[in-house]
Amino acid sequence: MNTATRQPVLFIGHGSPMNAIERNVWSEAFRALGAGLDKPRAVLAISAHWFLPGSWVTAQPAPVTIHDFSGFPPQLHAVRYPAPGDPALAAAIAGASAGQIRTTTEWGLDHGSWSVLCHLFPDADVPVVQLSIDQRATPAQHARLGALLAPLRDQGVLILGSGNIVHNLGHAFRAWRAGERATPDWATDFDAAMAEGLRGADRVASVVTALDRPDAALAHPTPEHFLPLIYAAAASDAGDEVDFPIEGFDMASLSMRSVRFRPCPAA
Repeated sequence: MNTATRQPVLFIGHGSPMNAIERNVWSEAFRALGAGLDKPRAVLAISAHWFLPGSWVTAQPAPVTIHDFSGFPPQLHAVRYPAPGDPALAAAIAGASAGQIRTTTEWGLDHGSWSVLCHLFPDADVPVVQLSIDQRATPAQHARLGALLAPLRDQGVLILGSGNIVHNLGHAFRAWRAGERATPDWATDFDAAMAEGLRGADRVASVVTALDRPDAALAHPTPEHFLPLIYAAAASDAGDEVDFPIEGFDMASLSMRSVRFRPCPAA
């Protein structure tokens, strides 16, 4: 295996959809992260915002840009991310899953994907397929499915999970409206525990069991923003270097930590 062609795995804390159009510390960090990537053959995105019964992968040649939000300015609704799809890749992913993943043309790229991809690959010239998150599956089942995706890395496919390591939107909006900036202990503790676990020898187990922690109910009132991290960790391997190219909190409690799993350089 030539590690020069093996793609990394990324998990990105995407935060507010406004990061797609604003120039701020987060969008600049996304741009810097993208600038350091070797251009992949394609991207497989796992977004927190496609959470439904079943595992589906988009299979149309030109996926639509989905504006799955409300209450934001017209400029954000006007954004289009016209990356091509890759029906052949989608079919291969489904075919390798022993029936666990099916193809569909009834979705596209939601903001969990395009609000990040527009900075990583601003020319929209890398094909993208998106995988749904099965809301019926357990964390362990998500991990097993993520591990099935790992061989795609050697085929030039960048695996991208998009969510947030801490995501309590109710708290974040209350803090934002009140002008509060202090990050509560439950958010810093959960975020730090995930970072420690991801650096450890059993990173997959650390994220599979994370939602059983006492502070998980506050860190994740609902699980969908955490689950893409399980896919990313499961698609990594023991030989990967792990680092955190982006760290910090937005809106007091929204963790913007991003995780990069990349092949160790050849000795």
